[in-house]
Amino acid sequence: MNSLDDRVAIVTGGAQGIGRGIVEAYLLAGARVLMADISAEAVAQSAGELDLLAKGRLHCMQIDVTNKVQVQGMVDRALEVFGHLGILVNNAWKGRGLSRLELQSDEQLRGAFDMAVMAAFWAMQAALPAFRRRGGGRVINMCSLNGVNAHMYSADYNAAKEALRSLTRTAAREWAADQVCCNIICPGAASEAYQRFAADNPENAAAIARANPMGRVGDPLLDIAPVAVFLASDACRYLTGNTFFVDGGAHINGVCWAPQLKD
Repeated sequence: MNSLDDRVAIVTGGAQGIGRGIVEAYLLAGARVLMADISAEAVAQSAGELDLLAKGRLHCMQIDVTNKVQVQGMVDRALEVFGHLGILVNNAWKGRGLSRLELQSDEQLRGAFDMAVMAAFWAMQAALPAFRRRGGGRVINMCSLNGVNAHMYSADYNAAKEALRSLTRTAAREWAADQVCCNIICPGAASEAYQRFAADNPENAAAIARANPMGRVGDPLLDIAPVAVFLASDACRYLTGNTFFVDGGAHINGVCWAPQLKD
């Protein structure tokens, strides 16, 4: 039921962190994957690392998902290279650092919405005709416990990811008749962004790991990606509009997110 043979997937932010784990897991499950990322260096490195596993089933693109023309081009490229499309994972995010709400600028908030909401909105709209031609599809949008729990000093990120959750749930309702399942993952994993946070806030990062019911921060490939495989598979054909907290239980009692910022 979790086989992705003959499936075609797009994964944005796919060359690093959680996205990279999902790309690898999809290839292991038999899918053909378009891996899109803004970093040409990360794309080249991941493509080289995955070459033997992919066996010609991986196509890579450097794109900026805040550019609507490039997002449409990404979907068009997947169809050109692979012939069809059935899975869209909107994962791309470029970290902007932590700052107090009262110090965040209009540009910072708009940038967060462009990255998390508009990018997914454009990709979903572009992918829908291809999904309908195939008789269904899967949208998996990566959101965050930060927004659910209103973590401090990331108002732009929190607001954008919660808006993306609402967008996903609305698409789930509107596209259900087309057999397009739209779901959300809120991951807790040692992504590049988390590693930067941990480097700047080692004591808080250690406290977060200790407070996690499972006593650790998740692994992008081993802990998060298998859920993305499930949501893309036939096992998920009757499941839509849901939020999956893949976080070792961190959402149960909240997270002790209290980084130290200078006044």
